[in-house]
Amino acid sequence: MADWIILAAISLVSASFAVRWLSPRQQNSRASFDLCCAGSLSDAVFLFDGDRLIGHSDIALNGFESVNNWADLKRLLQRDFPAFPERPEMVRANRSLVVSAIDCTVDREVQCDWIDGIIRVELRDLASDAPAIRRDVNDPIRLAMDQAPYPVWLLDATNRVSWCNAAYVALVRKVGGPDADLTEPLFPSLANEAQLSRKSRVSVTVKNSNAKLWFDLTRVIRDEGQLCYAVDINAIVEAETAQRKFVQTMTKTFAQLSIGLAIFDRNRQLALFNPALIDLTTLPPDFLSCRPSLSSFFDRLRDQHMMPEPKNYGGWRRQMNDLIEAAQDGNYQETWSLPSGSVYSVSGRPHPDGAVAFLFEDITAEITLTRRFRSEMDLMQSILDKLADAIAVFADDGTLAFTNYAYQQLWGDSDEVGFASATVLEVTRQWQERCAATPVLGEIRDFVNTRDNRTEWSAELTLKNGGVMSCTINPMQNGATIVRFSAADLMEYPVVLEKISA
Repeated sequence: MADWIILAAISLVSASFAVRWLSPRQQNSRASFDLCCAGSLSDAVFLFDGDRLIGHSDIALNGFESVNNWADLKRLLQRDFPAFPERPEMVRANRSLVVSAIDCTVDREVQCDWIDGIIRVELRDLASDAPAIRRDVNDPIRLAMDQAPYPVWLLDATNRVSWCNAAYVALVRKVGGPDADLTEPLFPSLANEAQLSRKSRVSVTVKNSNAKLWFDLTRVIRDEGQLCYAVDINAIVEAETAQRKFVQTMTKTFAQLSIGLAIFDRNRQLALFNPALIDLTTLPPDFLSCRPSLSSFFDRLRDQHMMPEPKNYGGWRRQMNDLIEAAQDGNYQETWSLPSGSVYSVSGRPHPDGAVAFLFEDITAEITLTRRFRSEMDLMQSILDKLADAIAVFADDGTLAFTNYAYQQLWGDSDEVGFASATVLEVTRQWQERCAATPVLGEIRDFVNTRDNRTEWSAELTLKNGGVMSCTINPMQNGATIVRFSAADLMEYPVVLEKISA
C-alpha cells in the first residue's frame, strides 16, 4: 500500500512539473501562431479554407455578419478595396498580399497571408500604434500623390478605379455626393484609342445641379490599365466663354455699322470682320472666313480693283509694308479714289497685343456733295465777279465771307481776301483809310453784329480823293449781311475806280 501511495505522489509531482513546463510554451505558441490573433483591438481577422470561411475574430462580426465565403467578403470590400483578390488562389500564388484602400485618406489596409493551406485576411488599422503596420507619412511618393492639387487615379483592365489620390476623392464627393462610389469612373472613357496619351477637354456635371466642371484629361496607357490625370481649367473655360460672349456682342454691334471693319491679330491673320466689309470690298465671305493674311487680303483687294491701281507691283508692295507700319503707329489715313468712281476713306489703328484694325468708309456721297458745293460756290463767285458794284458779304459771326472782283479793285484787296477770316472791324478800318471821317462805318459795324430789327438802309461815303460812293446795307437770313458799294452816279463809277487805283 505504501508503494502505491509513493508512486501516486511521484506521478502527481511529475504531472505538476509537466504542466508548469508546458504551459508557457503553449501560451507563446498561441501568441505567435494563432490565426485569429488580431494586430490590434480594432482589427478584423477572417480565416478561409479555400473560399470557405472557417473562422473569424470577434471584432469581425461588426458589419460582416453576412460573410460566409470569399465572394461575400470580396463584395463587401470591393468599394473601399477594389484591388482585393478575386480568388483565394491569387493569395496562394503570392504567399502574402497587402491591399491598400482606394481612398488614400482611409487609414486601413487588408493583409492577406497563406499559412499552411489556410488563408488569413486581416483588416488592419494603419492609425494603430503598432510600428510594424504604421504607414510611413514621410514617404515622398505618398506625399506627392496625397498633396497633389490635381486629381490622379488608376483604372484597371475593366475600366474600374483601383486607386486615386485625395484630390480625386474630393472631386468625386463634390460631384456625386458624400456616398459616391469611388470605383465608378468619374470621367467618360475615350472611344478613340488615338486620343490616349493626349490631352482632351472633358466636363462633368455636379449632382442635382446644372453646373459643369471642366478639366484637361490626360491618360497614360499601362499594362494593367490607365493612369489618368485631370487639370482644373474652369478659369480658362470661363475666360473663353466671356471672351466669346464679348466677341459676339462686338460682332452684333459691328454688324450695324456702315463702316467696314477688318481686325488682324498679331500673326497678321484676319480675326474679325463685319458684313459692311463684304459690301464695301465685294470680297467673298468664304475667303474672309478662311482668315487670310494681311498681304493676301490687300492682294485680293487689288485684284478686285477695290484699291487704287499701283504704277508698279514692287512699289505697291513697299507701300503695303509702309501701310502696315503706319497702321501699327495709328498714323495710316488715306483716301482711295477707285476706278468705279467711289471714294473710300481707309484708316489703320493699332490694337492691344500687336493687332491692327483697318476701317473702310464709303465717303463718295460726302465727296460728291463737297464737289457740288465747291462748284456752286465757284458759280456764285463768278456771278458776283460779273457785277459792276463792289460787294462784300459778312457771315453771321461778323467775318468777311465773300467779295467780288469789283470790291477787290475798289479797296485794293487780293484774291484770297474774300476767303480770309477778317472781321468786320478789320475790314471797316481798311475802308476808313481811304474814306473821309464818317459815322457810317461805325453804324455798319453795329448793324453787322446786330441780330434783331434789321432793315435795309443806305448812306454815302466820301473818299479822300473826292469821290462819292453810295453804300447799301442789306440784311439776309441767318444773320448774314451784304454791303454793296456803287458810285452815286453810275456814269462816274469808272472814274472813281480810276482815281482809287491812281
